[in-house]
Amino acid sequence: MENKFSVFDLNKQLLTAVEELGYTEPTPIQEKAIPLIMQGHDVLGIAQTGTGKTAAYLLPLLMKIKYAQGNDPRCLILAPTRELAMQIDAAISDLGKYTDIRHVAIYGGLGPKTQIEILQKGVDIIVATPGRFMDLYLKSEIITKQLQYMVLDEADKMMDMGFMPQIRRILEIIPRKRKNLLFSATFQPRVEKLSEEFLEAPLRIEITPQATTATTVSQRLFKVPNFRTKINLLEHLIDNEYIPRAIIFCRTKAVADNIHKFLERKVLSQDQVRVIHANKGQNTRINAIDDFREGKIKILVSTDVASRGIDINEVSHVINFDVPVIYEDYVHRVGRTGRANHEGEAITFMTPAEEYHLAKIEKIIRTTIPLEEIPGLVEVVETPVEEKQMMLREIDAQRKKDDPDFRGAFHEKKYKIGAKPKQKTSKSHRKRK
Repeated sequence: MENKFSVFDLNKQLLTAVEELGYTEPTPIQEKAIPLIMQGHDVLGIAQTGTGKTAAYLLPLLMKIKYAQGNDPRCLILAPTRELAMQIDAAISDLGKYTDIRHVAIYGGLGPKTQIEILQKGVDIIVATPGRFMDLYLKSEIITKQLQYMVLDEADKMMDMGFMPQIRRILEIIPRKRKNLLFSATFQPRVEKLSEEFLEAPLRIEITPQATTATTVSQRLFKVPNFRTKINLLEHLIDNEYIPRAIIFCRTKAVADNIHKFLERKVLSQDQVRVIHANKGQNTRINAIDDFREGKIKILVSTDVASRGIDINEVSHVINFDVPVIYEDYVHRVGRTGRANHEGEAITFMTPAEEYHLAKIEKIIRTTIPLEEIPGLVEVVETPVEEKQMMLREIDAQRKKDDPDFRGAFHEKKYKIGAKPKQKTSKSHRKRK
């Protein structure tokens, strides 16, 4: 069977690598982006995670760069997280294995010594997080005058993580005459503004409607009264449903740690579950992701630090223990499953205080997530007073955001409906009585 990548006029080295990776038919983003980048256009690509966009820009760039040359980089790829930077760098290794193109991933979280040593030997492509790139540039370890290509990957996440000042500084220190590529899962106003600053007469490719989830992923929603019932439901699903490999996403590091400890103690053996978040060391995170990829562990518990850049084809389930408050992150979390045409399932737990966020997410993804009843075997516990009050405050804050005149239901709930609050009486008044 003829490999359909041959229509792109890629050289033999790249086509051989593509075939060995088992790619026979380009994805829609690859089909549209590769010819445009090969023709030298600036490209703005709107494509959800898991659609093959990394290869969509790497193949034409590897073709343009062709071979090792000089000491200074000719291509810079910026990524928001170290995990994604590592993932892109690994993809360059796979696709460019029959070329002599030199590349390095530079990111924070570990000392720069090894990264500097690689840079000093000469590189053609740098994959970097913005902060570490600027650190090494200011140390005069990176010379930018030969840069011909620049890529911003996951631009929406860059905006969410506050990288705009660093990106602007980088744009000031690299040659103006260059080709630019920007890829994003969503096209929010901040990304649009960045594209206007960064791209020159770009050709826009939008493969799927903005912020939609992959068609290979089925979605389910459970309305859960409190944290403890979420834990009980999670235990029930892991014990009673076929979940060969899952990522559980949490909003905070504390919740991620608590879930990890619970699963390790009560549900799974110690070697079947790991947790990753920003407080975990770089090596710990890399080892956990590698073990998860190789199937050595069954469950990975994570904050949103891992919702992008982890390209593992056989994640069967994503469980949103918490509803994300950065709404586009729902798409990126769900994008960890259903990859490379595999079937996947996304399950979301929602408390009353999270209904507001879930409604916003459904508006963005333009679909209603099917609601299911909590299985009868799951113990639904009463919500503790402190947690109930916290949720009521949260709901008040949400309603005030939408209606500045809203006085606050939590305040009203302190008193019985129709009753007047008790008045404090002065000492002198009590004496008269």
